[in-house]
Parts: sequence; structure tokens; C-alpha cells
Amino acid sequence: MKIAVPVDENKKDVCVSFGRAPLFLIYDCDTKGIEYKENPAASAQGGAGPKAAQFVADSNADVLITVRCGENAGEVLKAAEIKIYKAEGCSAEENIKLFEENKLAQLTQFHAGFHGHQ
Repeated sequence: MKIAVPVDENKKDVCVSFGRAPLFLIYDCDTKGIEYKENPAASAQGGAGPKAAQFVADSNADVLITVRCGENAGEVLKAAEIKIYKAEGCSAEENIKLFEENKLAQLTQFHAGFHGHQ
């Protein structure tokens, strides 16, 4: 199983903006390996959320841990059968640990998106 987490440039903190996150931490639960991938949607003119969601899907993630997610990105993730969990106010690695301990709630509310606003 692979877990994706949008992270800030420090590679530790969960980024509050899913679509505009500079990086994604990809954690492989089997190998315990961590990989950081640049988010190609971070500088998109528009549609950053759905583009980031497609990037997560293309990274073969099974789970996404994020602070929030827009409706359009949520639809892409649902179509890819990626489970979405609500990040707690701590580091990406702490959120992964919480997920593995079944202590994170599934994200069920999606905002309308920012439509080009940062």
C-alpha cells in the first residue's frame, strides 16, 4: 500500500493546500520507503486540485492524507478508488503513523475549490 501526503518545502509539514503543495511524500507501507515527488500542478494556471489528484493517482497511491480537498479533486480521487483521510495538525510522518494505527478519520467534506486563487 502507498500513502500520499502533500508536504511543504521542508518535507515535514503537511501542506494546507492540496493542489498547490510543492511536494508529495509517497510512503510505501511494505518497504517503509519514503519518496518525495514534485507536484507538477503546483504552478498550474487553474485546475491545480484535479491535476494534483491525477498525479497522486499516477503515483499508484492507495491513500491520501490531506488537510482539505476540493470537490473536483475529490471526484478524481474517488474515481481512482483512493481513500482520503483528514490530516491532523502534525507532521506528515506523524499522520502516517496515525493512519497505520487507524486513528485518522476519513475526509468526507469537500470544499468548492479556489478556482485560480491561492
